[in-house]
Amino acid sequence: MPQSPLLIGCASGFSGDRSDGAAAVVRTLAAQGGGTLIFETLAERTLALAQLARNDDPSRGYEPLLDELVSPVLADCLRHGINIVSNFGAANPAAAARRIAAIAREQGLPVPKIAVVHGDALNTAAQRALLQERLGAALEGQEVVSATAYLGATEIAQALAAGAQIVVAGRVADPSLTLGPAMAHFGWDAADWPRLGRATMAGHMLECGLQVTGGYFCVPGLKEVPDVHAAGFPIAAIHADGEFIIGKAADTGGAVDARTVKEQLLYEVHDPARYLTPDVVADLSQARVVELGGDRVAVHGITGHTRPSELKVNVCYRGGWLAEAEISYAGVQAEARARLAADIVQKRLGAAFRLRADLIGAISILGDDAGEMRRARPDGHARDVRLRIAGEHADRAQAERILREVTALYTCGPAGGGGVRTALRPRLNMVSCTISREAVHSGWNFLEDIAP
Repeated sequence: MPQSPLLIGCASGFSGDRSDGAAAVVRTLAAQGGGTLIFETLAERTLALAQLARNDDPSRGYEPLLDELVSPVLADCLRHGINIVSNFGAANPAAAARRIAAIAREQGLPVPKIAVVHGDALNTAAQRALLQERLGAALEGQEVVSATAYLGATEIAQALAAGAQIVVAGRVADPSLTLGPAMAHFGWDAADWPRLGRATMAGHMLECGLQVTGGYFCVPGLKEVPDVHAAGFPIAAIHADGEFIIGKAADTGGAVDARTVKEQLLYEVHDPARYLTPDVVADLSQARVVELGGDRVAVHGITGHTRPSELKVNVCYRGGWLAEAEISYAGVQAEARARLAADIVQKRLGAAFRLRADLIGAISILGDDAGEMRRARPDGHARDVRLRIAGEHADRAQAERILREVTALYTCGPAGGGGVRTALRPRLNMVSCTISREAVHSGWNFLEDIAP
């Protein structure tokens, strides 16, 4: 079992994240002898949107920024033996893998050994019947767009151990992108719960990119972060016992200290003693954070317990149409005019339309869909207000009525409205459940073994 730490750097925390952060991570990994580069690009709804894209075009359905993420660093990764692991396959991992192979050929590089993880998409009749049984009335009469299970790290580890240089997955749990390389590197058993628990939390630290290096942490005047505009993406040094140190790419802005690490450690954690993943139940209830200086923080005291018996599944289905429209009011009685405009739209459309009205600049983020806070709060006399009206309807033509009513406010009053913008897009709804592991048929293949 190798004793040297494994370096894993993350260069993306979600689909749409910055695409220029990988170069500094790769330079840092190369200078220290190599490691693994991960890109985390999936969210719950991202995958359903990818499935819609694949439905329209079978060659699509993977991360739209794939070229921007991979092209600048592919040559250096291959040159320095840096593996790439990502869930940017989304709804079409094989197509993403083919695109990476094409990028290599376009750059005059040898085509790397690319593995494709499969099995997260639950498309068989038996799987859909089981989901219907689990979810019952929640799926009655709904048009399902995607049903995907959260896979774990096993397939990633197996592919890397078999010689894969790049592993492309769809829906795997975010920390599994880190755990898989660690399992392959150190040869850990898939039931070594303490080590798996520690490396899973290392993955949890990396999965959101700049959140742990000061980006999401930063609050001017309260939590200052140096050169946050140039914050570097995080790098974890994972040891053979699973304990880890969090740092960041060299010669970059941002910060890694006890505060940034603690915030990310607790991010989206409901029970610190039972952080559920497909691979292990991580226990961070006794975690200790130690600053080492130089933007390096050690995390100790994490362990793990037997993994859950079932896997989480997200089911997305068509939810009609979402209409959004905005109009601005400024100057005398601006907020009062915006409030009146919202009332006009609601009265003209009637109770059959459930609308949300936000007064951007007065009350919006703290508003609510039912409008109770807006009605309870008196006119604050804001002089610069952007009214946003949003509503949904199963019928596209009816949803378009919302947009027309807001546009009509130009001349139908109140006075002085301007700058109308409208948008209409299909809406996706989601429900979740768990499913037995036996019903999920996951695995992996090398790209050359997959039929075109």
